[in-house]
Amino acid sequence: MDCLNQRTLIILALAFISRLVPLCSAYPVPLNCSDPIRLCTSFLAFKPASDQTLPVIQSMFDVLPQDITIEGNGRDYIFIRKNCSCPPTIKKYLSNTTFTVRQNNGSVYDMVVEAYNGLAYFSSNFTREARKGAVVSLRLICGCSNGLWNYLMSYMLRDGDSVESLASRFGVSMDSIVTANGLDNPDNVTVGQLYFIPLNSVPGEPYHVENPITPAPVPEPSDSDIAATQVNHKTHVPYWWIIGSLAVGLVLVVILVAVFISLRSSSCFSGALVGHPKNSNEKNSHKFHILRNTSFCCGSGRYICCKSGDWKQPNGEATDRQMNIPKVIGTDVFDMEKPVVFTYDEIFSSTDGFSDSNLLGHGRYGPVYYGLLRDQEVAIKRMTTTKTKEFTAEMKVLCKVHHTNLVELIGYAATDDELFLIYEHAQKGSLNSHLHDPQNKGHTALSWNMRVQIAVDAARGLEYIHEHTKPHYVHRDIKTSNILLDGSFRAKISDFGLAKLVGKTNDGEASATTVVGTFGYLAPEYLRDGLATNKSDVYAFGVVLFEMISGKEAITRTQGIAPKSADRRSLASIMLAALRNSPDSMSMSSLREHVDPNLMDLYPHDCLFKMAMLAKQCVDDDPVLRPDMKQVVISLSHIQLSSVEWEATLSGNSQVFSGLVQGR
Repeated sequence: MDCLNQRTLIILALAFISRLVPLCSAYPVPLNCSDPIRLCTSFLAFKPASDQTLPVIQSMFDVLPQDITIEGNGRDYIFIRKNCSCPPTIKKYLSNTTFTVRQNNGSVYDMVVEAYNGLAYFSSNFTREARKGAVVSLRLICGCSNGLWNYLMSYMLRDGDSVESLASRFGVSMDSIVTANGLDNPDNVTVGQLYFIPLNSVPGEPYHVENPITPAPVPEPSDSDIAATQVNHKTHVPYWWIIGSLAVGLVLVVILVAVFISLRSSSCFSGALVGHPKNSNEKNSHKFHILRNTSFCCGSGRYICCKSGDWKQPNGEATDRQMNIPKVIGTDVFDMEKPVVFTYDEIFSSTDGFSDSNLLGHGRYGPVYYGLLRDQEVAIKRMTTTKTKEFTAEMKVLCKVHHTNLVELIGYAATDDELFLIYEHAQKGSLNSHLHDPQNKGHTALSWNMRVQIAVDAARGLEYIHEHTKPHYVHRDIKTSNILLDGSFRAKISDFGLAKLVGKTNDGEASATTVVGTFGYLAPEYLRDGLATNKSDVYAFGVVLFEMISGKEAITRTQGIAPKSADRRSLASIMLAALRNSPDSMSMSSLREHVDPNLMDLYPHDCLFKMAMLAKQCVDDDPVLRPDMKQVVISLSHIQLSSVEWEATLSGNSQVFSGLVQGR
């Protein structure tokens, strides 16, 4: 019996150890930070599963399509570009992302390990049971080179890989791989372990580039074949055949010219509106304006213009245009259905005749209505033709930029007297309505983690138009009422009617313009010089952060000395004064007086202090000292991860648990 018990204990111990071994091996060790404030570009080598299409990969790694390249050469690896930085609490090179749980079975840990092929780094407990729709914040292992190479790429070693094969595969020397990973023996590498591949150029090719097909070699003809061919041509090619060939060629040229002209005329529309059509005396004519001089071709998501299959043009003619999608990404990336042109009758019917019950609010250039248009919920901005300039400006921007954190333009309509822009509908309305007196507006107060998530989303949208579009844009009207929330409280920047292209100057990117925007959000140099820059958008975003912390509006009324008098002060000046008396998160009594009471003191004090200090940097009087939006995104991502960890410790308190981890 004793022997049996001992054997049982040994078996149990071995089973326990066998579970620990994969657990430990699944925790690759990141590189230690050589520079705590370093930010670099890195790459991750990833082999997607069959069900991990482009949208899934974008969501998993929090990247855009242009951040993904394909290895090719018969391999199905993709390379993902990520910003790499050094979190101060961990002091190892990591990159931030979020993972959405897609099924209920198993633990979050198992799903993350399987999804990311060992590229994820775990700094907290992920052994809890997974819930479908949950959004988990996590970090990915990346690396910054010490200067010997331009990039480091994270690569999980697989069966058949060796230092020699990797060196040949990526065009680098074996010595560089040995140096980058601190290997004593290049033959002593472990399958399933993460290694860094040093690179001097971007790996792979853009995912939309098809590999050219090399034609089979044709044997060179012999001299006798050439002579025979020449004789044959002289004896068997009559003049009528030559004339006929020329005629056929001419006909083909005419057909190609006609097709080219028809394709140009079937573009979405052309820009600058002309006057009223002739013989149009109706109050609400249903005829469209002719738009010319500027070509528009836009849309993504459900509505694609000029790239869709089997859609009807405004004249009723059908067209069929195909779009090549690489096999490695999958064929369900785009959902192409309808053009972006709508009739007035559709707009009128979808809004119940512009009824007050469908009115969502009033924008800068006109009212915005809720509509159900072709089975999709939309928001319809109604403008008069006196706002043609703003209408055209917004179309130009939103037809070129597409990002999950920018409101999506679905289409447009125009009559003799009115213009309409149709957007995706943000079910939760604007951030403004959730921050300022939310109870009277029928909303519950936003929790701390929901505010942080909204801040991260808005920052990413703003970073996109500043950094990743060509040309770059400055929004010029960032404010809480222009940050919309969808059904899951994810933020989208809206209202691009004031957006401007920015060009290179000696001081960076700027655009000289008249001062427009909203007081309380305007940067001092913009008010002074009328110079719109990316940093003026950063200033406005800093004010937004102060609003999210305080729950107060950008221009706040404070009680004056005389009875019934009020002094109007900028929120930035109020919060900066409070921060001067709050040196750190442990001694921030002055700042605590200005924290939104709707938070009910349910927030991590250190995270709130860090967000306040970030906002302070954003509203610095000197634009050079303000961070750019890329730096803002990184800082907010660190705050978000710390906030999620704080919330996880309070998950048993239903008042605190905002739903970020569960998925809203």
